[in-house]
Amino acid sequence: MGILEILGVAGSLSLLAGWRLYLTIFATGIAMHFGWLPLPEHLKALQILANPWVFGIAGVGTLAEFLADKVAWVDTAWDTIHSIVRPLGGALLALALVDSSDPAWQVVAFLLGGGGALLSHGAKATTRAVVNVSPEPFSNAAVSTGEDVATTGLLALAIAYPPLAIVIAILLLVAAVIVIIVLRRLLRKIKATLKRALGDEPAESALPPL
Repeated sequence: MGILEILGVAGSLSLLAGWRLYLTIFATGIAMHFGWLPLPEHLKALQILANPWVFGIAGVGTLAEFLADKVAWVDTAWDTIHSIVRPLGGALLALALVDSSDPAWQVVAFLLGGGGALLSHGAKATTRAVVNVSPEPFSNAAVSTGEDVATTGLLALAIAYPPLAIVIAILLLVAAVIVIIVLRRLLRKIKATLKRALGDEPAESALPPL
C-alpha cells in the first residue's frame, strides 16, 4: 500500500472517530474478529481492535453514545466530555497504520490523525448545537442515526478499498470545514434573534440625531 493509501485510511479512520470513536473501534474490531472483514497484510496493525476486551469495551461505549446522542442537550454534554477523547483516539488509530520504525511518520500521523478527529468532532458538535435549537423532538434522533449509518458504511469502504480511502478522507475533510463555517454563522444569527426576542439587546436611544 502506497503512502497516499496509508494516509487515506488513516485520515478516514481519524475523521470518522471524530463522529463516532467507539463505533469506529467496535465495528472494525468485531468485523475482524468474526472474519467479516479480513485485513490485508498492510493493515495488520489494526488487528489489536479484534481483541475481545478492546471491542467489548468499545461496544459498551457505542451503546452509551448511541443513547446519549439521541437526546437533545445530553448529546451536547457528551460531545463536550469527548472533546479530548475523540481527537486522542483518532490520533492513536492513525498512529497504528504507519511504520513503527519511522519516528518522523509516526509524529506526522499522530498530529494529522488528532487534527482530523478534532475537526470532524467540531463539525459534529456545531451541528448538534444548531439542531438542539429546533423545537421538534425528532431531529436529534434523525441526525444521530444518519451519523451511525454513514460512519459504518464509510468505515467499511475505507478499509475494504484503500484506494478510495483518500477520496473519502478528502470529502469528509471538506464537508467538516463547510459545516463548521456555515453552521457557526447560523448559530450566531439564532443567538442574536433569541436575544432580541427576549429583550436582551441594548435599547437604541429614542432621541433624534443632532
